[in-house]
Amino acid sequence: MRLRVGAATDVGRQRTNNEDAYASLPDQGLFVLCDGMGGTAAGEVASRLAVDTIVGQLKAAESTGRADPSGEGEDGYLLETAQLAEAVRRSNRSIYEQAQQNAGQAEMGTTVVGAWIRQNMASLAHVGDSRAYLWHGHRLEALTNDHSLVEARVQAGLLDREESLKSEDQNILLRALGREPDVDVDLHEVPLQPGDYLVLCSDGLTRMVPDGEMAEAIARVREPELICRHLVDAANRNGGVDNITVIVVEVEEGWWRRLWNRWGRPSGGGRNATVSPAV
Repeated sequence: MRLRVGAATDVGRQRTNNEDAYASLPDQGLFVLCDGMGGTAAGEVASRLAVDTIVGQLKAAESTGRADPSGEGEDGYLLETAQLAEAVRRSNRSIYEQAQQNAGQAEMGTTVVGAWIRQNMASLAHVGDSRAYLWHGHRLEALTNDHSLVEARVQAGLLDREESLKSEDQNILLRALGREPDVDVDLHEVPLQPGDYLVLCSDGLTRMVPDGEMAEAIARVREPELICRHLVDAANRNGGVDNITVIVVEVEEGWWRRLWNRWGRPSGGGRNATVSPAV
């Protein structure tokens, strides 16, 4: 299994600094995206600290041989999923402890969505309202549920989906990294097949670009780097009210299928996409 990867981040149209942070490490099959919060530069600190901590933890696990693809972790999850969860919890503690020691960073926090792809399985960890999607069989499926007040109202039947998109409470999170010494981490394990696309993104994209438009962009553009640029441009055209970050990971098909899929599509894309074997 081989991966083609694109990533893009943008400050948007209404913010002066970018509090999003991400890591895209296709050689390790590791992708992490965080959307910081907390005012001044604190959001930037929280998101970058989370990304660096998670990546550092998982690289250490690989270097010590503890990332055994055949192993099983806690609660029946794969070992990789359990290790990703622990890395996220470790990042939460790092942010919380730093915030306690610095009054200027006292309210900082961040969302996180991370994917660790090993063989044909994606381990996902998620806190907050950054999202993961899977594009499979020409359909886009949300893999995460927002930890937000608006989503809680939708799930309780107090608000319908269309109303939620216009709510002034979209920024109110019920769960984020760094706010408490411990955090609950949502975990998922998703099998991947050739032709699938995994998308990680901040709410600066999902608040501006409907899921249907995201699916259409993947189906039409296909090249991960160009998909990312297209989606960032679309978010900015629609207002760009927040920072925008997106990572697109394509599970490559055989050369004959890629050639077939390109027939009838605009040429010239994909020169900047990274191609790596999944580990």
